[in-house]
Amino acid sequence: MGTRSRIGLQLADGSILSAYCHFDGYPSFNGVKLVEHFNSYEKAAELIDGGDISCLWTNAGWQNELLTTTGPLTYASRGEDCPPRYDVSAKTYLENGEEYAYLFANDEWVCYDTCDWHDNYKQKVEIPVPVAA
Repeated sequence: MGTRSRIGLQLADGSILSAYCHFDGYPSFNGVKLVEHFNSYEKAAELIDGGDISCLWTNAGWQNELLTTTGPLTYASRGEDCPPRYDVSAKTYLENGEEYAYLFANDEWVCYDTCDWHDNYKQKVEIPVPVAA
């Protein structure tokens, strides 16, 4: 079972373009990987342009084969058409149904708990500081 998340980019008009991510949506994994590897508007836009994601950071392919690179495993890489979703505002974006929502805005990632059975529902959640390798 995955911990689902949505990864979004706030556009100049306040609307949000986002991709679904199925696995490891917790701030301790997806949050850290977003801060480590997708820490600019351009990198966040490229990630989201790839469409929906199975796992944000992996070196395993769809058949569990070891890949030569590490990065997002998108559904498009196995031929599925799962383009980014458009929301007119952050309010509608946060009503997405996944457990966590990440938003790149003002040059930083912010995480929201969007799981309605959590005490922190629709509250900002701290993303742990990435540990240097």
